[in-house]
Amino acid sequence: MTNKLTLKDIIALGFMTFALFVGAGNIIFPPIVGLYAGELVWWAAIGFLITAVGLPVITIIAIARVGGGIDSLSSPIGKRAGVLMAMVCYLSVGPLFAIPRTATVSFEVGIAPLIGDTATTLFFYSLIYFALVMLVSLYPGKLLDTVGRFLAPLKIIALGILGVAAVLWPAGEHIPATAEYLKAPVSTGFVQGYLTMDTLGALVFGIVIVNAARSRGVTDAKYLTRYTIWAGLIAGVGLTLIYLGLFKLGYASGTVVPHAQNGATILHAYVQYAFGNVGSDFLALLIFIACMVTAVGLTCACGEFFSEYVPLSYRSLVLIIALFSMVMSNLGLSYLIKVSIPVLTAIYPPCIVLILTSFTLRYWRSPTRIVAPAMAVSLVFGIIDAIKGSDFKAILPEWSNHMPLVEQGLAWLPPSILVLLLAIFWDRVAPGRVMSESKQS
Repeated sequence: MTNKLTLKDIIALGFMTFALFVGAGNIIFPPIVGLYAGELVWWAAIGFLITAVGLPVITIIAIARVGGGIDSLSSPIGKRAGVLMAMVCYLSVGPLFAIPRTATVSFEVGIAPLIGDTATTLFFYSLIYFALVMLVSLYPGKLLDTVGRFLAPLKIIALGILGVAAVLWPAGEHIPATAEYLKAPVSTGFVQGYLTMDTLGALVFGIVIVNAARSRGVTDAKYLTRYTIWAGLIAGVGLTLIYLGLFKLGYASGTVVPHAQNGATILHAYVQYAFGNVGSDFLALLIFIACMVTAVGLTCACGEFFSEYVPLSYRSLVLIIALFSMVMSNLGLSYLIKVSIPVLTAIYPPCIVLILTSFTLRYWRSPTRIVAPAMAVSLVFGIIDAIKGSDFKAILPEWSNHMPLVEQGLAWLPPSILVLLLAIFWDRVAPGRVMSESKQS
């Protein structure tokens, strides 16, 4: 007989999932969208919520259905390709970009204004920060207690205060929407949602959420799936509420910081307006908790994953990940963002295709015929989009500038849909057997 989670445990699991997702990037990007989308803010919000909430929740559900691992989810494209894709995702949202970014963002947004922005202060801050991340990550079985019952509620309270204040005490009026939002508010918001990295994070966090439920003695696959889905839905509601408040915050800050370059500037201006001198301390605490929880979840997930493929223990990998992330964080936030954006632009499309098609596998004679071609095409055009947004855009042929939806950063979508339809037709007319139910799920 398997154990079942109590209502209290389910809520704690949902809070933990929410807390794992909400890093500093999630707090910074919505205000800048709200500021520059102007009167079209809620149209931009629709696109943003699709990629920053809808897709992550769908990913959590997809991961739960296959038992909690991206390697299982990617089985239709073959074991080697699936493992390679998983490694790219784990490295991207792990020690290469996302984990170091949690330290640099929390430092630059919350700490640097208080103690100074120098290489020395960043080094000592990152040393203390990753020591704490490592200590908590060494005990993944206690995540439901350390994160779900302690850190997550603190994070939710802080974000709730910020969101309520943004609605009740707007700082000013909005500014007119910029050209890119006037042209395509929904698709611009859609692409901006990539920057939260939450869909990739969901591919990584899935196993953490499942293992947190297992730590309470739940072994039945049916209950693990059910509890993971509930956790994803709770997190999705929380993310939506927080984002709506932050959109409102940015939207109403137009007359205060009309030319802000990033969401951090908007947040600084708003907390000073709403909370006075204690605003900086409040923001520092909020960002620190938000980043710390996300870093712990990513470190645990990466440690669990790579321990299956390299001859090192989980604890050794946690130490290595923390040390490597600390080194990367000292390269600075601007460098990390510059390098990560092209990578995210390239790998997001095939991940989206994989996640969405995972719900249809039972309908195809050979799921590999459907998933693999669509993912391959989306990756190729995702790479084109990535190059277009990098310093190497001059190497692209002229025709790449005239593809459908290229200006919206969605050039991968039309060819992926076309190939998917052709693959479905081929699957219907080509010989082959239907996958067994056990292989589909």
